[in-house]
Amino acid sequence: MIAATPDPGQIASPELRSAARRFGQTWLLLAAALALHVTDEALTDFLSVYNPVAEAIRHRVPWLPLPVFSFAVWIMGLALGIALLLALSPLAFRATRWLVAVAIPFSALMVMNGLGHVGGSVYLGRFMPGVYSSPILIAAAAMALIGAVRVFRLRNPRA
Repeated sequence: MIAATPDPGQIASPELRSAARRFGQTWLLLAAALALHVTDEALTDFLSVYNPVAEAIRHRVPWLPLPVFSFAVWIMGLALGIALLLALSPLAFRATRWLVAVAIPFSALMVMNGLGHVGGSVYLGRFMPGVYSSPILIAAAAMALIGAVRVFRLRNPRA
């Protein structure tokens, strides 16, 4: 009798299968939180704060390529990015190795994004654009980060 070779797309371990499902859920949650955050920024005029700061930094540090955005370019780029996150969700539920590897720094970046809005609000003594949704973004990104690290550790027990 010839033994069937397992499909590389299938996850054999029940623990890894559970971690992959959880990672997929947290990936979708992060995409939704980012969509909410972008909406918050758009409704509270984020670019009126970001663009002058980016121009001031570019003036002082000319080698740093900080972009300045029109609203249309900014919102379209973020909408496409969120659509990409949603399109990648089937791969997240399979805990595809490259996506797990990308999710770790991406999730950490989203935590820092949310903390930047909160920190800026504390520093300036007023609510900054995007601060209302920042706690949700931070929580969703932390959950995605934990999920990605869990999958990584299950696949790489010595790491």
